Amino acid sequence: MTKLRNIAIIAHVDHGKTTLVDALLKQSVGFKAKTDAPGDLIMDSNDLERERGITIFSKNCSIKYKDYKINIVDTPGHADFGGEVERIMRMVDGVLLLVDAKEGPMPQTKFVLRKAIQAGHKIIVVINKIDKPAARPEWTLNATFDLFIELGATDDQVNFPVIYAVGSQGIAGLKPDMGSMKDIQPVFEKIVEYIPEPKIDPNAPLQFLTVNLAYDNYKGKIAIGRLYSGIMKKGMRALHVNRKGESEKIQLSSVMLFDGLAKVDAETVETGDIAAISGIPSISIGETITDIDNPAPLPVIQIDEPTIKMTFGINTSPFAGQEGKHTTSRNLKERLERELETDVALAVSATDSADRWTVAGRGELHLAILIEKMRREGYEIEVSKPVVIFKEENGKKVEPMELVSIEVPENYSGTVIEIMGRRLGVMKDMKVDRGQTFMDFTIPTRGLIGIRNQFLTSTKGMGIMNSIFLGYEEHKGNLTVNPHGSLVSSESGESNSYGLLASQSRGNLFIGPGVKVYAGMVVGENAKDEDIIVNVCREKTLNNFRTKNFGVQEALEVPRIMELEDALDYIGDDELVEVTPKGVRVRKMFLNENDRKKGKK
Repeated sequence: MTKLRNIAIIAHVDHGKTTLVDALLKQSVGFKAKTDAPGDLIMDSNDLERERGITIFSKNCSIKYKDYKINIVDTPGHADFGGEVERIMRMVDGVLLLVDAKEGPMPQTKFVLRKAIQAGHKIIVVINKIDKPAARPEWTLNATFDLFIELGATDDQVNFPVIYAVGSQGIAGLKPDMGSMKDIQPVFEKIVEYIPEPKIDPNAPLQFLTVNLAYDNYKGKIAIGRLYSGIMKKGMRALHVNRKGESEKIQLSSVMLFDGLAKVDAETVETGDIAAISGIPSISIGETITDIDNPAPLPVIQIDEPTIKMTFGINTSPFAGQEGKHTTSRNLKERLERELETDVALAVSATDSADRWTVAGRGELHLAILIEKMRREGYEIEVSKPVVIFKEENGKKVEPMELVSIEVPENYSGTVIEIMGRRLGVMKDMKVDRGQTFMDFTIPTRGLIGIRNQFLTSTKGMGIMNSIFLGYEEHKGNLTVNPHGSLVSSESGESNSYGLLASQSRGNLFIGPGVKVYAGMVVGENAKDEDIIVNVCREKTLNNFRTKNFGVQEALEVPRIMELEDALDYIGDDELVEVTPKGVRVRKMFLNENDRKKGKK
């Protein structure tokens, strides 16, 4: 039987998880991989992940080291995908915790570490990026130790081994001295030495727990999880126990093991290994495959409830059908149903309209990633402003709360405190180190909607903000976020310099010359809190008279280009974001000015 080790790799966003896993893969026995270009991260197989530099979807790989097979799960670091981290703790026996040598433990570090400690796992701490000019490995180690104590780690967990690494160079060592580092082998050695092998009960019945889902065009829905006991074979009959406790007899059409990054068909899977199975169209996360004659379902994995919702609908603008392949309500409905197959943190419900659906998720980023995926697949959609989902507990209205950690230069701290205070944020901690201010706030989730642009503008792009979901608390009262007014196009046509010059004195433009617009489309932000109708298509009248300011040079200001997340942050209650494969536009719900006036009344 193969010697097994199952580990998860966890960290805050951008602390180098994926880079370290890539180094482990490249230096493992017999691994060969082709990437699209030099510098590509093997584990970031998704275009969105490569562009954003974050892990969105958890992934499995297996590595050979001597006579050991090490199954590694690379987990998302962003809190919107935190539900995956929780589930993955059920699949592994130990954890590699990565911490940036300059930044130290961050909010997501705290979130994922708490899950690992609660699961009782042994943890290896890897202090990464010690090549940074401002790296402070000793301080980082002390801060990490304090965090273990704060989160209630056991004596065994607190006595963690420490490895220092530069993941981008594929080197590691037991001391923070780059000169003595040659390769990544110390990480392999500590995994084998410190992480326990899977506990196996030879007499227990078949038990396989689904932790993740994937989709294959040929094999259909694929369930990924850990085989806790028993043996699984291709074509075998078994019992599928769903989340409600209902069971049905099924047949496994294929069983697969991980080899490097690939899923490889196997005849048999032995206890303790991480595997993938197909042949069960109705399977979902947290469900058990067990023995028909001696069923023993495992505890169901709880899935985090959505906290944010928005409306998805077909594109109804004058440009509908011009830029996408999938434009009908049937296309949109099928696509959302397909997403539900693999994303259990998502919820989709019908509305009064046949071509609109309410889509709920774990946060703004969670839903923005879905919209971006659909846009790239050729869908045209309209989405509304994200709103928070309220609940009622014991007769009281409750709302989701977030813990926000902020790092800004000291001279911007007053501005940030003012912004957070206006959004019902309550400061919990504040400290200053090397001219940087570190602050923690608790704030209602609705207070974070639309804050990103204001925060970046107020801190001149030098602030860092991270948040994690805390839970539900009693409703915090009315919240008045800075209202905005929009510059709304009065005409359909093509923008030109003359029309834009006349409009830019009213506010900040979102478009430049030569852009197709339609009546009711938002072309800029007004300097005041009210909408203004502007004509960006207006052309200069040609006559024989010299204009008053002849000879005075007027220049167009650089427009503020609205990307998807900028647009979602910006829109008001009476606005929509039109998303197509070729662009992102902000528009009014009612394109006609008279309809808008009626709507207000």
